[in-house]
Amino acid sequence: MDIKLFDSELKVMEVLWKEGELPAGQIARILKEETGWNRNTTYTVIKKCVEKGAVQRREPNFICSPLVTKEQVQSQETEELIDKMFDGSREDFFASFVNMISEDEARKLRNMIDKM
Repeated sequence: MDIKLFDSELKVMEVLWKEGELPAGQIARILKEETGWNRNTTYTVIKKCVEKGAVQRREPNFICSPLVTKEQVQSQETEELIDKMFDGSREDFFASFVNMISEDEARKLRNMIDKM
C-alpha cells in the first residue's frame, strides 16, 4: 500500500472504519457533529480519498466503503515515522518509545513480545 492520507482524510477514514460503509450524506452528518465541517468540505475530502484509492464510492446514494484497513494505514505511517525520525532504525524507535511508557505498559509489552 502506498497511499498518503492527510489528517482531514483520516477523519473520513475513521468514520468508515468505525461504522462500515455509509452514504456520503451520513458521513457528512457525522463529521458535522464531530468537527463542524459543512457538507461540501466532507464531500471534497471524500473525493480526495476516492482519487487516492482509499475509498470506493458507488451508486445509488454515493455509498462509501474503505479500501484500506486502519492497520494498513497505521503500518505505513509507522514506517514513515521510523524512516524520517530514526533513520530507519526500528531499535532506535523502540528505545525512544519504551522511554515514554509506564512500568505497567512495559510489563504488558513484555508479555506481548513473549507471546510472539
